[in-house]
Parts: sequence; C-alpha cells; structure tokens
Amino acid sequence: MLLFFVTCISFIFFYRYSLPIKSLPPWAREMRLQSFFFWEDLSILFPFAKYLNNALFLNFNSKTKTKTKTKTKKKSISKSITATIETTTTTGSPLLDLPELAIESILERLEPADLCRMACVSIYLRDICLSDHLWKNHMKHKWGAIFGFAAEREWQMHIASQEESNNCFLDSGKQRGFLMGYLSKLWHVMMFRASFNRYGSSDERKQMNISSQPPIDCSIVSCYRALETGNFWFPAQVFNRENGHVGFVMSCYDAKLCYDSHTDTFEARYPPHGTRAVASESEVTWDRIRAAPVDASPHDLHISDCLNDLRPKDHIEIQWRRNKQFPYGWWYGVVGHLESCGGTDISCNCHKSDTVVLEFNQYAPGSRWRHMMINRKGHCEEGNEADGFYGGIRKLYNKDEICLWQQFWPTGILE
Repeated sequence: MLLFFVTCISFIFFYRYSLPIKSLPPWAREMRLQSFFFWEDLSILFPFAKYLNNALFLNFNSKTKTKTKTKTKKKSISKSITATIETTTTTGSPLLDLPELAIESILERLEPADLCRMACVSIYLRDICLSDHLWKNHMKHKWGAIFGFAAEREWQMHIASQEESNNCFLDSGKQRGFLMGYLSKLWHVMMFRASFNRYGSSDERKQMNISSQPPIDCSIVSCYRALETGNFWFPAQVFNRENGHVGFVMSCYDAKLCYDSHTDTFEARYPPHGTRAVASESEVTWDRIRAAPVDASPHDLHISDCLNDLRPKDHIEIQWRRNKQFPYGWWYGVVGHLESCGGTDISCNCHKSDTVVLEFNQYAPGSRWRHMMINRKGHCEEGNEADGFYGGIRKLYNKDEICLWQQFWPTGILE
C-alpha cells in the first residue's frame, strides 16, 4: 500500500512540474516554417518570399519588436494578396497567420509540382494543398479535353477494385480507415517530393515516372498523379488511328490511352476488330486525342437526335464500321444538296425532303465512299458487307469541334 501511495505521489509531481503545460513561445511556432526546402522552393516561386523569411526571423533575432518598412515589387498577383503580404512583413507575423483566403489565393497560382512541394511544409498546408478545389483547375487545364465521362467512370471502377483488394490490409475497419486515409494523403507528397530531388530542371521535373503504387483514394490529386505517371489507362478517342493510315483518314476511334511523361505523348491500344489482334500505337500526340462525345460503347448504335435539323453545308460525324463484328468509328462529313435542288441556297428545299445527302469530300469524285443517302425519319443502321454499315449521326454545332476535324484534312484527294 505504501509503495502504491509513493508511486502515485511521484507521478503527480512528475506530471505537474516536469511536463510542459504552457503553450510554446512564439519563436517555437515560427520555427516550423524554417525548412530549407520550403524557403528554397518558395523564393523561386514568389519573389516576395524573402520578405516573409525576414518577417519570421524578426521576433527570433531581437527581443524588442521594431516595425520595418519594406517595398514590395508589383507582380502578377492580385492587389489584395500584395497588401496582405506587405502587412505580414511589417508586423512580423508568420505565413500561417495570414487569412485562409490569402493562403489559398497564393496556392492557387502554383503549378502542380510546386503545390506538392508546399504540401511538405506542415500538416495544415498539406491538407490545403491536396484539397480537391485546388487540383480541380489543374485537372481541367491539362486533362479536361481528353478525360471525359467514360474516363471518369473507368477511374471510379478502378478505385472500387483497388479498395476491394486492399480490404485485407488491416482487420480493424476503423483502424484501417484512419491509417489508409493518412497514408493516401501522405503518399502523394512523398512521391512528388522524391521526384523533385531526383530531377533538377523544371522540364525534368515533369518526368515523374514512379513505378510504386500508392494507397488508393478517390481524390483529384490521386487521379492526376495516376494519369501523370502512366499508372492508369483511360478511355478516349484518337483521330486518324495507326499514325494516319490511309484507311482511317478523317476518322476517330475509341482506344485505351496511357501517358508517357518522358515524351509527352501517349500509347494507344485499340479494341480488336473481330478476330484480329489488339492494335497498338505509340507516340500519339495531344492534338490527336479527344474525349468520347457520347457516353456509349463503340459497339452500340448512337440514337440520332439531329436529323430534323440537318441542312446543306452542316458539318456532321457519323458512325461507320466495316462489318457488324467491328466497333464503330466516327467519320467526318458534310450535308450536301439533292440532285433536284440545283445546289443553290436561295431556292434550296432540301430540308423539306425525307432524304438527306451526306458527302465525304476527302474522297475523289466517283468514289463509292464519296456520297451516302439516309432517310431523315426512319434512319437506323444502314449498309451492307461490301460498303460497310453507317450508324448514328451527330451534328457539329461547335466551331472548335469542326476545326479539330479539319486540321486532319488530307493534302491530297483519297481514291
């Protein structure tokens, strides 16, 4: 009993007088940002970073606070952020004492690689730097034109399959959720940070070919990293497949794509045509890729909803396949005039006819691929084994879509 009493008294005295129960002094809090990598990187990104560094050392190097006036150069940031930085410099406040809106405004101007550098500074900045609202703009800017709804659905399926395979990582569900959630956030920072130490110049930093797999999460930064490192094959469509093969000029076919950061190009795998093997193509450039315009399998017929709106000179793309075992590809064409019309816009009544003329002017006059007639009211898949099968039609209303097609127009007429 006496031993127990002495032990308790000792523990109480140890707890009361040995453990620090007061908050850390101001200089200790400010030292959390005195990371060599932080100020090295931040001074390159923002010229005013040196003023923040001086502000953090102001209270540490002098016992009395003195206000100093500094002149900051005007950069390509908003006036409100500049004013906030000047106030922070003169008062000696640390960076993390800035308003949250000011911090986010600064972080929004960082490139993806530099945003991950900032995530290495502290837990608070890590949570902000890896948040979806900051990465949403980066995702849209780089991948938005080719990462469509089909790719998004494929990513969600990829996440679900990875989560299912990771269910046996820990037995306790609550413990596993905490640990996996923490690792999934920390992993992005470690991987990007490792790539910065590995590569020197800004161009080399883009070459983030990391083979190891991180714990899976559904955040935007996780998707961005999977795309950037080539660890995720996503569905999209490729113009003039097989490097402009003459049989595919002015066409666009579905494929699975993988990004290669070293060459800034893609590897494409096309679905098999019947019993043929899967075709692949390397070094596919960005300008030859688009997101699928319709959310459907390449084997499904697109239901045309624009037939009543078709007029001569309208730009269209139509599904076509060689036989019914092949997937559809999209082919570019324009709406032409009927023979009875005379080809003049003034007296044209082609829009009143049930017959619509489709022209594929990349082919020579007299070619069997030059013209195609469809019925405006009862159009479905039409064709035969000799000429192929024509499917659904999309009218191109957007000028950007039309220009995207026309940049692949052949230099010579196809026979």
